[in-house]
Amino acid sequence: MNVLSLFSGIGGLDLGLERAGMTVTAMCEVDKKCRAVLRKHWPMVPIFHDIRKLKGHDLDTKPDLICGGYPCQPFSQAGLRKGANDDRYLWPEMLRVIDETRPAWVVGENVVGHVNLGLNQVLHDLENLGYGATVFVIPACAVDARHRRERVWIVANAASWDDRVCDAPEEERQEPKLRASNLGEWKLWPSEPGVGRVAHGVPCRVDRLRQLGNAVVPQVAEQIGRAIMAASHAS
Repeated sequence: MNVLSLFSGIGGLDLGLERAGMTVTAMCEVDKKCRAVLRKHWPMVPIFHDIRKLKGHDLDTKPDLICGGYPCQPFSQAGLRKGANDDRYLWPEMLRVIDETRPAWVVGENVVGHVNLGLNQVLHDLENLGYGATVFVIPACAVDARHRRERVWIVANAASWDDRVCDAPEEERQEPKLRASNLGEWKLWPSEPGVGRVAHGVPCRVDRLRQLGNAVVPQVAEQIGRAIMAASHAS
């Protein structure tokens, strides 16, 4: 399954989806330092710089899935919560790329504050394009990370659950579930490294800390990816 990654950051979502058996064929990230990280780990994957300039015909490979953690600042409880009035409100750009490429699947990620601000519009927009969407609120501790880090995950498909499983054997006719208990070797995480912020008022690794703060937990993305792969094979 080919993946177009939007708002790629340092590739947490992409790493999880590739662990689930998918292939990232293109990325888009505006931050120069994040792009340096992406080039190190995905040296052969083209990286577009600005989603506002990215057009569907720019892609060499048609995506089966588009993923993206569109900017959270318009919805974050730590900000001014301007929603669509924030100049960082880029969901319409992601929606445009979805419309231009029409992938079978869409995966979106954002902060939990999105539930009460803007999420209904996102679901409405996807429905207008013919996608049925399911929303999950999944914390990082669901995959045994040692922090809560709740995030909203939007999983949308161009066909309904019933359309994709109606021809499957009776025992397979059920919506795929996300099971954090099926993580195998990830059941126990090693101790996470300390991340010092400042020393005597001097910023320390600010750019790296910012990248980590904006990143998703790959293990959550992997479980979602595995559920999508299972649903695709059942259809």
